[in-house]
Amino acid sequence: MKKEKPKGIRSEVVIPEGITASFQDGVMTVKGKKGEVKKLLSHPLATLSIADGKVIISSDKTGRKNKAIAGTYKALIKNMFRGVTDGYEYKMKAVAAHFPMNIALQNNMVVIKNFLGEKKPRTCSVPKGVEVKIDANDITVTGIERDVVGQTAALIEQTCRITNRDRRIFQDGIFITQKPGRETR
Repeated sequence: MKKEKPKGIRSEVVIPEGITASFQDGVMTVKGKKGEVKKLLSHPLATLSIADGKVIISSDKTGRKNKAIAGTYKALIKNMFRGVTDGYEYKMKAVAAHFPMNIALQNNMVVIKNFLGEKKPRTCSVPKGVEVKIDANDITVTGIERDVVGQTAALIEQTCRITNRDRRIFQDGIFITQKPGRETR
């Protein structure tokens, strides 16, 4: 007698202590000691439900796309849990070899003055829910949503991108030196 395999995919994520999670109308809401995160998680290939202190991700079929969506949802939910308990922090360093640049925070905008001797300042907006601290040449970007914090750090880094010059000589800019989970060089 052959044992029948269960059809479909079922994945569970345990809700940690001190966190409340709810799922309504395709929006996952997670509350913790650092704050609240809401994320739209609605896809026709996967369904989400909350029962017995667990978030259950299920799908009727076992195809490659179904597994991919279920895995993505599982990772997003884990990131939400970590964000509301510990938060996320990116560390950046400003390097100025030719002209000393001035970095300031004005009205939710990071303003970089005198980059490569330019007269016009370069600016980058900071979204709501992300905090930027500037200490001389060190910049710290913190928040509870991993994707928003990472995107803000990347935008600050891209604001100082150099084009039409030799990168071996013009090494000025603002660079990410540490991100959650790993340290860069």
